[in-house]
Amino acid sequence: MPSILFVCTANRFRSPLAAAWFQKHLEGEVGAREWSVGSAGTWTEPGQTVVPPAKWMAEHFGLDLGAHRSQRVSGDLLSRYDLILVMENSQREGLLVEFPQLEGRILLLAQAATGVAYDVPDPGVVPDESFLDIAREVTGLIDKGFQNICRLVRRSGAS
Repeated sequence: MPSILFVCTANRFRSPLAAAWFQKHLEGEVGAREWSVGSAGTWTEPGQTVVPPAKWMAEHFGLDLGAHRSQRVSGDLLSRYDLILVMENSQREGLLVEFPQLEGRILLLAQAATGVAYDVPDPGVVPDESFLDIAREVTGLIDKGFQNICRLVRRSGAS
């Protein structure tokens, strides 16, 4: 079963939005029901709902994040996914320090989507970035790179 995990810091905006948007793209694909799509946070308190702007953004994009509850990254969780896409290079570096065996399975979302590695900013940390701009960046990367991301997942799962 192909599987992908989207990771951000708090698992309350970027990664749940990315997972839901990716899942929406899968709806028209053959074998979509076989996929496992999830999200998690590197520094989150488990069980929290998305932040209010995320709920509004999700509705704006035709998604429902009402049932989402944050979950923290763990070795067990990461081991269940073929590909792990993070929002920031610091997240990638931190995960690889703790889980070096995942080298090759952890990439930046931007890198997986476009081939160019760059961070998708955290709206809680970078005040000059609006939630809408960041939501558009996340969904736009998935729009542009959906097929490439699917190839990366299948390649990771085959190894």
